[in-house]
Amino acid sequence: VISYYVCYFSLPVKLINGGVAGLIGVTCVFPIDLAKTRLQNQQNGSRLYTSMFDCLIKTARSEGFFGMYRGAAVNLTLVTPEKAIKLAANDFFRHHLTTDGQQLTLLREMIAGCGAGTCQVIVTTPMEMLKIQLQDTGRIKTSPLMCLSHAQRKLIRQAAVRGGAAEGSFEVRARTGLQLSRDLLKSRGIAGLYKGLGATLLR
Repeated sequence: VISYYVCYFSLPVKLINGGVAGLIGVTCVFPIDLAKTRLQNQQNGSRLYTSMFDCLIKTARSEGFFGMYRGAAVNLTLVTPEKAIKLAANDFFRHHLTTDGQQLTLLREMIAGCGAGTCQVIVTTPMEMLKIQLQDTGRIKTSPLMCLSHAQRKLIRQAAVRGGAAEGSFEVRARTGLQLSRDLLKSRGIAGLYKGLGATLLR
């Protein structure tokens, strides 16, 4: 009975600890993650940044301090349920893989971790996809049109024509995570939010 109540009350504590740790982690490392995304998405013909520090300095100058946290709202909103699913699933698998109160073997530890990670991608995949798109919005928005790739210029011109904008007055407006989610659900359905699921599972 005592063991049952200890396990029962330890789960909410783990969820709170995981959520708080996740929020602090996102706040501390998000600018580095943003720089990584923008550096990776650069095209050969439109290289705006030469290094991580160059990216952070230019981002802060053009978009302000909070520009380095573009897309962080998605992570801050979803990191707690992500950690909750991961911790709860890990405890669930560990409980069912334990026999006679013995310590789990390395193989069973790995199976429990893989099971928890598999459950976690329910939140991780859409969170990562929305975050990356929002992070890269600033790079495209603050770039001169001539520095963008051919595909980016084509998309901007098409959007401008549909919106009735005059030639040469192209503007890329930053969208929120909610707007991106709504657009993806309309155009691609729920599968649009889970693009890259296989790669996330392997990771």
